[in-house]
Amino acid sequence: MKEKIIFLASDHAGFELKEKIKDYLILNGNAIFDCGSFYYTPKDDYPDFIIPCAKKVAQTPNSLGIVLGGSGQGEAIAANKIKGIRAAVIYSFNPKIIQLSKQHNNSNILSLGARFLTEKQAIKAVDLWLNSQFSGEPRHRRRIRKIEK
Repeated sequence: MKEKIIFLASDHAGFELKEKIKDYLILNGNAIFDCGSFYYTPKDDYPDFIIPCAKKVAQTPNSLGIVLGGSGQGEAIAANKIKGIRAAVIYSFNPKIIQLSKQHNNSNILSLGARFLTEKQAIKAVDLWLNSQFSGEPRHRRRIRKIEK
């Protein structure tokens, strides 16, 4: 199996946490590709980074994405505009919700609310999400097919 690539992106509100998550992922042997922002710019716009990241996830087999913003909401909305993307928002550490986003919805982008998660919570969320698997149950496959249509 080809190595999984994790694409990252954030705006100014998520920049600091993205950098910490990126360092953590690299330290743990993950292949990452940073789609920006590459430095803190207080007036940047999240779609400029999130949409290219989501396109890369959609076009790259066996890849995932992690995007960050203030709440994660706008970032997920932008990412979900791209065909093939299923972005799940996490702005409060809840292990069951994180697992279900992958088990039931086969989320391929995790959208984190940097203003609502500590670094420790965000890293725990990333680990849990990366280690959760899609159940493949027929009802979940059926629902995803309906979304894709």
